[in-house]
Amino acid sequence: MKKALVTGGSGGIGGAICRALAADGWFVYVCGCHHMDRAEALAAEIGGQAVKADLSMPLDVKSLFRTVGDIELLVNCAGVAWYGLLQEMSEFDWRKVFGVNIDGMYRCCREAIPAMVRRHSGCIINVASILGANGSSCESAYSASKGAVIALTKALAKELGPSGIRCNCICPGFVETAMTANLTEADCAMLVESTALGRTGTPEDIAPLAVFLAGEGASFITGQCIGVDGGLVI
Repeated sequence: MKKALVTGGSGGIGGAICRALAADGWFVYVCGCHHMDRAEALAAEIGGQAVKADLSMPLDVKSLFRTVGDIELLVNCAGVAWYGLLQEMSEFDWRKVFGVNIDGMYRCCREAIPAMVRRHSGCIINVASILGANGSSCESAYSASKGAVIALTKALAKELGPSGIRCNCICPGFVETAMTANLTEADCAMLVESTALGRTGTPEDIAPLAVFLAGEGASFITGQCIGVDGGLVI
């Protein structure tokens, strides 16, 4: 059975991707950190395995890959956000955002790639955000980190393509998750009004694209950053 590791698997989008991949025949390692009860419940539901790692800690990532071994698919979905004015953001909070959103992604890719190169096949899917390309007021660090994810995806696609490894990026728009739960009712209404389809997204709107990008139907797709935003950015 094909094996996939989904970081952020205990979250909304990550959890939906785990379910969708399992339904498509993948054995899924559900990686979490602070909400292992959710990761374990989901793993039991889909017949996968829960694994714990703080991706901002290099030794945690090393231990994670000793547990999961060689994988055919890596889905980098773990992410954290911080809301507020840049001048009020501490060095600690800045590093926390980048420590998970981009440094953790780098560490996971670095560990997964060697086995993929040996097999001359593999797939990496990075979850970024439309904010990585467009930015957002009071979300400077998050936007910057997701912009780095987009750039890393394109660079890795060029670097790994000769080894038969594909690397693509999903850029969600406004999706109802715990990360967006702190938005005010007015903010949500404004975002819905700005979205062509006139509604918020759900994690289940994102997951099918991950399944497609992981499959044979996407065998000639790499280096792409695909928006799933209901027409928020056109």
